[in-house]
Amino acid sequence: MINRSLVRALVTSAALAGAGALLGSCNGDDISLANNAKANQPVPPKLIADMTAKDMDLQSPILVRLYKQEAELEIWKQDRSGRFALLKTYPICRWSGDLGPKVREGDRQAPEGFYAISPAQMNPQSAYYLSFNTGYPNAFDKALGRSGSQLMVHGDCSSRGCYAMTDEQIAEIYSLGRESFFGGQKSFQLQAYPFKMTPANMAKHRNNPNMPFWKMIKEGNDHFEVTKQEPKVDFCEKKYVFDAIKKPGATRDLVFDASAKCPDYGISDEIADAVREKQASDIAETARLIAKGTPVARINTGIDGGMHRVFAARVPDGNTGLSEPGDGSLSLMARAPGTIPSHVNPPKAPSDNLLMGAPEPPKLAAAPAPTPAAAPTRVANAAPTAENNEGFFSSLARKVGIGGSGDATASTPPSKPKVIEAKRSEPPRPEAPKAAAPKHDAKQAAVRPPLKPSMSDTPAPATKDNQVSGSAPIVSSNSFDSRFGATK
Repeated sequence: MINRSLVRALVTSAALAGAGALLGSCNGDDISLANNAKANQPVPPKLIADMTAKDMDLQSPILVRLYKQEAELEIWKQDRSGRFALLKTYPICRWSGDLGPKVREGDRQAPEGFYAISPAQMNPQSAYYLSFNTGYPNAFDKALGRSGSQLMVHGDCSSRGCYAMTDEQIAEIYSLGRESFFGGQKSFQLQAYPFKMTPANMAKHRNNPNMPFWKMIKEGNDHFEVTKQEPKVDFCEKKYVFDAIKKPGATRDLVFDASAKCPDYGISDEIADAVREKQASDIAETARLIAKGTPVARINTGIDGGMHRVFAARVPDGNTGLSEPGDGSLSLMARAPGTIPSHVNPPKAPSDNLLMGAPEPPKLAAAPAPTPAAAPTRVANAAPTAENNEGFFSSLARKVGIGGSGDATASTPPSKPKVIEAKRSEPPRPEAPKAAAPKHDAKQAAVRPPLKPSMSDTPAPATKDNQVSGSAPIVSSNSFDSRFGATK
């Protein structure tokens, strides 16, 4: 049998040859996209070793979960039992806005909710090194009249309504998404939360006006927690619906419309019972914490977003803003996971974000560094959505069923919820998936250095203020060819 990597390379070569014939006198941007080195960086060897230890395949499906308050991004990956397990947690370098969903263009809010990331939303030509578009607004957001665009997860540690990582981090995350597409996953789910949906956090934020929305998306979180499966997401009556199925005896397929009345749907007894049990436990624990005197978090702080403490401690006058420590494991890093750019703009001091009656936390020590030079604000360019703006590769990917898009296709246990056993649901693995990158203006090409190596997880000396530029890749990349490119 011909090696999968060889097949992929042959298909890529054929696609490039065809594209060259079609483009004719074009400036060759699509060709450069297909050979983009940043998008082809391999998954680091240590991460591959972690997958092996956790019984995961390199190209098995992934799922992403984001938490603003903890400033963490989690990558979950399907193991050989068919369930998702946590592969790695990344500290978020910068996010903007407040806790709560994005409502309108220009409010600087990073989205919250459930979104599906297709290959067409991956951008190898990002002005922020690499990125993928969250897909905001989804059908739920649109039904409420919410607006916004160009909401990304990207590098450069600079955010204006996005979730910003370091360049080394986004290179690694991007490579994981790329490999899952090569394995046959048509889109991976992004779950974005204000905080980990624990009873302690629900008690602390009980008076926040966003609580009804948070309780709604917590249901999706609970579905994921008890099943360890990507929850199926639908929308009706301007609300989220999770894991809906036809009722026994029903003859009509379910049709969901975010603005219309919900169809007569059901949820499997196994999932429904497990979710009810978890929710009852969470509600009881939340009530106990409130009765015990858990202080209420202040709202309307005026602080623009947050930054994980592992980065804030290494930035002059750095503060975490609205972000608070999670379980502490990431804060013990001996060095920052990636290069912190000189133009980074940390959040304001968190004094306005104190809990009622709580003492002011100590200011984080900043690493000595030169005063950062001012840099102009840059905005990520959104992917074209009109069919007539599709590039040759995007159209090709859509025709073979890889570049499909959709609204959303749910995140932290308070205790040990009952986990529903799942059969192995291995997605079909196309022998040679064809893919595409859309045309774009050469002016949108990244102005940053063309390539930074992937992050290294190799232990380093516990020097207080070390920064990492990453280690050189070792494993073969199997070439992403930017077939899943989108302008950003």
